Amino acid sequence: METKINFSGRSIRYTEEEIAVVVEAMRCADPLTQGRHMREFERCFAHYQNVAEGSCFTVMNGCSALEISAQLCRFRPGDELVIPAHTFTASAYPYVKRGVRLVWADVDRRTRVVTAESIEAALTPNTKAVVVVHLYGYIADMPEIAALCRERGLILIEDAAQAVGAEVAGKKSGSFGDMGIFSFHSHKNLTTLGEGGMLYVRDPALAAVVPALRHNGHCDYAFERPDYWKPAMGNVDIPTLDGEALMPNNYCLGEVECALGAKLLERIDQINDEKRVRALYFIDALAGFQELEFHRVDSRRHNYHLLAARMTTGPDMRDRFIRAMAFEKGVKCVVQYIPLNRYGFYRRLGYGEASCPCGDDFFDSMVSFPFQHWLSNEDLNYMLTATREVLCSLHGAEK
Repeated sequence: METKINFSGRSIRYTEEEIAVVVEAMRCADPLTQGRHMREFERCFAHYQNVAEGSCFTVMNGCSALEISAQLCRFRPGDELVIPAHTFTASAYPYVKRGVRLVWADVDRRTRVVTAESIEAALTPNTKAVVVVHLYGYIADMPEIAALCRERGLILIEDAAQAVGAEVAGKKSGSFGDMGIFSFHSHKNLTTLGEGGMLYVRDPALAAVVPALRHNGHCDYAFERPDYWKPAMGNVDIPTLDGEALMPNNYCLGEVECALGAKLLERIDQINDEKRVRALYFIDALAGFQELEFHRVDSRRHNYHLLAARMTTGPDMRDRFIRAMAFEKGVKCVVQYIPLNRYGFYRRLGYGEASCPCGDDFFDSMVSFPFQHWLSNEDLNYMLTATREVLCSLHGAEK
């Protein structure tokens, strides 16, 4: 059957005002990178997050932010990092590249994110850092997790790539930890023309080296130059922390993307709220079907970046459901985030063992519905009707 509702890689449609901002930046921005739009986006984002000005840095994608955070951790041989196995691979491999050993933590069966208890169970005397992933748009129990990390003297990194705007205890996701990572990929609730990201760094001493790490080691000369062109237009140096050299990168985000990001930030709460209302409508309309178990959250703790459920009747029924939705109804549901320890890539690196039964159970039975912001009411209701009909059909077939 022809696909009626695709699992789109594009989350939102831009308004005419947002398009106008992009066009104006295309016409007038000078330079087209590292300019006033970058500074404005960083300032607006810090204000939105209620964190210190100068602590947020645009980068070309969320993975770039993770790469810089891994550098700032300055891992030593034998150091370990606790991270959920149930996440996207970009959450993990930047840290592997810096030589740290990964230790997998399980997720909560209901919320599908790590807890203070699951993190504590994975800690060892060698643990140096913890990565908390706010998967699907739901922010984890950060007050408890932050307290645990402070007590143990651990670096706390929040991967809030999917959870911009989500909040708990009056604070935004990505503002609890020592560092916070955000993604503005095409699939996210806030997106800057396909790619984009932001890095939050709490410690001013660490934040001071990020601009050079982000942009090829570019920095000012330490002396006054009578001739602005000598010895060169700009200096290049190796950023250092406590005498340790950190090799620079080129992770800059362009002015056009930054201009759009600052503008789109004005309606991110509206986008999140609208997605939450629709998610609750869909979830509540299926409350009579025990086969699908959703995570229902009626607050800004969940931005419903994704709409995922667990098929309580198991993997085989899940596969039959997705097959019927796709080939009989034209609705393309998907399965996401295979536990990383199952990938051959991570197994070959020695990370094939994990005790994560909740994450395994959820992945093996999960269904992720198309849930882009621009989905029409007609399409949403068609998907709802199709879901009901398929579940009734499968239920009858079981009998």
